[in-house]
Amino acid sequence: MKITVITVGKIKEKYLRDAVAEYGKRLSRYCRLEIVEVADEKTVEHASEALEEQIRGKEAERILKHIKEDAYIITLEIRGKQLSSEEMAAKIEHLGVQGEGHLIFVIGGSIGLGKEVLGRSDLALSFSKMTFPHQLMRVILLEQLYRSFRIIQGEPYHK
Repeated sequence: MKITVITVGKIKEKYLRDAVAEYGKRLSRYCRLEIVEVADEKTVEHASEALEEQIRGKEAERILKHIKEDAYIITLEIRGKQLSSEEMAAKIEHLGVQGEGHLIFVIGGSIGLGKEVLGRSDLALSFSKMTFPHQLMRVILLEQLYRSFRIIQGEPYHK
């Protein structure tokens, strides 16, 4: 299975880059992982909704360039469906059995995802009702993917 994580912006903090690298290494036993970073737009404080929509639209254009037609798209959204680790593992396993060989997870920027990307999503997934920095969300997603593959393989980790 191939997993692509498309994310808006770069990770500046070394400790987060190190965590991403560690989970990337761990995941290499279970899948082919690709991380695609697209440039983020500068967002001013107290931007109008129209300006924020324009920014999300520009970021969406960049994201959509990397979305393959035959992939299953999972967007990370605060209002998405919440799954336990076991449920996420079951979902990934089920998608694999159904022949979905390429999963793309999309993490938006600081003001979320544009409607063009949301409209392309096959599953809206939420990790919490809380808001997390999008750089940290990359680490959390990779950890949960690693946990899911360990659960699928019946290997200890998910406790």
